[in-house]
Amino acid sequence: MQTAATRDQEQLTVGADALRFRITSADSDGALLAFEIRMPPGGGPPALHRHEPAELYRVEHGEFAFYIGDEDGLVTRSTAGPGQVVAIPGGREHTVRNESAGDSAAFVVLAPGAEFERFVRAAAEGGAIAALAAEHGVGVTAILSARNPSVVMSKELFEGLGARTITVVDSDGSSAVENVEKILEDLIAQGKADAFFTCGSNRLLKLMQRLGKKHNIPGQVAMEQIMVCGFGACYVCMRTFVVDGKRVLKRVCRDGPVFNMQEAVGW
Repeated sequence: MQTAATRDQEQLTVGADALRFRITSADSDGALLAFEIRMPPGGGPPALHRHEPAELYRVEHGEFAFYIGDEDGLVTRSTAGPGQVVAIPGGREHTVRNESAGDSAAFVVLAPGAEFERFVRAAAEGGAIAALAAEHGVGVTAILSARNPSVVMSKELFEGLGARTITVVDSDGSSAVENVEKILEDLIAQGKADAFFTCGSNRLLKLMQRLGKKHNIPGQVAMEQIMVCGFGACYVCMRTFVVDGKRVLKRVCRDGPVFNMQEAVGW
């Protein structure tokens, strides 16, 4: 997650998506927020969500998939290309994804925009997202895996931000895939698994891919590769992904490091 500033505009990176502010809520006395968004293939928030501000997308290039719920809760999918405008009413369940094979960009306006701006800034900063999730009634369960209890990382951080933590370790066998699968299936049965996010473990990635397909749960994976140049010239961090049934190579440093979980082949 990165933040970069220029003289007259600011850019945030949230997951795989790049947002460049044009009008902040402070600029408009809270009336609106306007920004450009660029999504790589597989980009966009994986889970349906809702917020009070209305949202307006004007597609600049590429194609976006819009999932928008109606007043009865029925979610329908539509796509929009360059020049098309899509309005998302405030309070409706929705998400916007790039399900195409190329980058997509749009100009987006939210009115009012202060709450959404606060959310994306927290997401770009990292750990604060768990606190915001708790504040908005979104539960977070962090399954922390390690070789033994003494090397478990970030337990206090997550708990301090309001998240529930479950520790599984190799030393007592609790990190076995079968046990983690039971934990995840229990969370799904309780309605507490709207999206999966993972990093670090190939076997757990494969497990979450399988459960994601089984239960139609979207997800993202943060790929942790050796990166040498950091801007895509050396190709050391190339990994294989399956996009629309085809195997493609992507540079983790340039195209990621966060990817659609179902497209990742593994580390």
